[in-house]
Amino acid sequence: MSVSKADNSPQPESAAKLAQPLRILMLEDTPADAELNERMLRKAGMVFDSLRVETLNTFVAALDSFHPDLILADYHLLGFDGMAALSLVRTRNLEIPFIFVTGAMGEELAVESIKQGATDYILKDRLSRLPAAVQRALAEKQQQQQLKRREDELLESEARYRRITEGLTDYQYTVRIENGRAVETKQSPACVTVTGYTAEELVADPYLWIQMVAPEDRDLVRARVSQILTGNDVPSLEHKIIRKDGAIRWVRDTTILFKDAAGKLLSYDGVIKDITERMQAVIALNHANRALATLSVVNRNLVRATNEDELLQTICQAIVEQRGYRMAWVGYAQQDADKTIKVMAHAGHDEDYLEALQLTWAEAVRGMGPCGRAIRGGTTQLCQDIANDPHYPPWRDAALKRGYAASITLPLVDGDGKVFGILTVYAEEVNAFSSTEVDLLEEMAGDLAFGVRGLHIRHERDLAQEQNQKQLVQLQNSLEDTVRVIATIVEKRDPYTAGHQARVADLAAAIARQMGLPDERVHAIQLASVVHDLGKIQIPAEILSKPGRLNEIEYSFIKTHPQAGYDILKNISFPWPLAQMVLQHHEHFDGSGYPLGSNGDQIILEARIISVADVVEAMSSHRPYRAGLGVEAALAEITCQRGIFFDPQVVDACLTLFRELNYTLPT
Repeated sequence: MSVSKADNSPQPESAAKLAQPLRILMLEDTPADAELNERMLRKAGMVFDSLRVETLNTFVAALDSFHPDLILADYHLLGFDGMAALSLVRTRNLEIPFIFVTGAMGEELAVESIKQGATDYILKDRLSRLPAAVQRALAEKQQQQQLKRREDELLESEARYRRITEGLTDYQYTVRIENGRAVETKQSPACVTVTGYTAEELVADPYLWIQMVAPEDRDLVRARVSQILTGNDVPSLEHKIIRKDGAIRWVRDTTILFKDAAGKLLSYDGVIKDITERMQAVIALNHANRALATLSVVNRNLVRATNEDELLQTICQAIVEQRGYRMAWVGYAQQDADKTIKVMAHAGHDEDYLEALQLTWAEAVRGMGPCGRAIRGGTTQLCQDIANDPHYPPWRDAALKRGYAASITLPLVDGDGKVFGILTVYAEEVNAFSSTEVDLLEEMAGDLAFGVRGLHIRHERDLAQEQNQKQLVQLQNSLEDTVRVIATIVEKRDPYTAGHQARVADLAAAIARQMGLPDERVHAIQLASVVHDLGKIQIPAEILSKPGRLNEIEYSFIKTHPQAGYDILKNISFPWPLAQMVLQHHEHFDGSGYPLGSNGDQIILEARIISVADVVEAMSSHRPYRAGLGVEAALAEITCQRGIFFDPQVVDACLTLFRELNYTLPT
């Protein structure tokens, strides 16, 4: 016994079609012939594992362990022959293709081998036919397996059908098919229970089966039957029928198709079950679920609403679109002499119905309908059948013409328990409003009334906030005017630095904006810059205006002005830390500044910005003791002191303003 494995070298395209290597059992006592068979198959692109045997015992063992997909057998072997091997395979009912590959086989012997179950035979001098014969044998095996699988499925389907129908008491029927047409139908006795018609009546009238289907479902049923007659399996169908006594019932029709081996439809069986009670429960649940979904949408809109008219219109649209009601509208009770009801919003099929109502909630003929009663009494008014309601005569014809079959009117009540309006909903079917649905609609009306009250309160609050905001702006303007007056007083005492604070304020604000600070913070920096030298108000004027350099004592006076400015501002309730900005505007990043020697993040960012702007403006402008040094000298100074006296980010923003954005100090 020898085994040959398929190599891993690239195979021709045809080999890729085989998902896994074949297992080929070779009954051959000449190894060279077996190798020749293998070479011929691999040359054709086949991938396979092979096992060569030459005795009866090894052949039987290989059938049990190797599980071949194909057998290639020589006819003449020493002590054993191919016909015996074929007989053994067929006796064991193994569906394995069996091909004789032999040196000589007469025509009679070849025919006999085919009769005994051989798939084909190939003469060794015509070995080029072997690959085609193998492929053909494997294809036939696959077809036989598919056919067997279909037959098994049909048997299982029939058994399953028998198991189902044996325990059913529902209406069953069988339809026999010939040439794609129904030629005979048999009905079970239960047809009377479900349809009211006897089996004899259904057989006598060939159209009764479709006539008892509700008109709106007939096209669906016909289409399903057409699918069945073409041999297509179809799912169960739920539809309405009209019983012989006129009652409308829901049924579920389930069918099973029976076909021959070729797939041709022979007949189909059906079971029709009355599911009316379940469908009624489902419909009631759907009504409740749709009402609940509508309530959810309404509540979401209530939360987001900012405008009363838009809210009312959105609610009406949600009621119609979510639940499928015919029409919905909201009306407000007017306090005029005629006690009219003003339509505020509506959606759905109105068709001028509301204009023709001449609505009133007065105790008059036209005020005795659901709307008037709901407003006067504050209770829900339910009409399940408009056509027969005694209170509907003034509006009945107009309502029925527009497809309204039932209605519900719900009062809208304010916080004091007074009805200020109504919500009315129309449905196109009688008895449309279940008790659960009424409860949900009443909850919706309560939520709507609450939302309207909330909008009224919000409107009043917004008016109050608007007034407060105006007063706050006036107060803030007054504070800022006070700051500017103080700045003017300081500059009056120091004419040499007149305009210095205003220019520092402009540059500081520009730096802050370049650094991406919000507008409110930029504004605060600008205000603090306007009064950053406020403390100089307590320094003698002769020191401020001295034309020469200051001595040590005079300079020590000057260094007190940040603290003095802070002391003046600290008790004024500004919305920004102006006093802190003024106190720290001469502090240095490395802690070498004054008055406290603060460093790094101990100095608030606003003060670090004012510090840079102050130095740039001071060096650029004239002073009593020197001429102006110019902007370039000032920029060189802050560059030199970057990270020492000054915050690097502030310095970078200032340099960008002047060198890239062409900023200039105001004159």
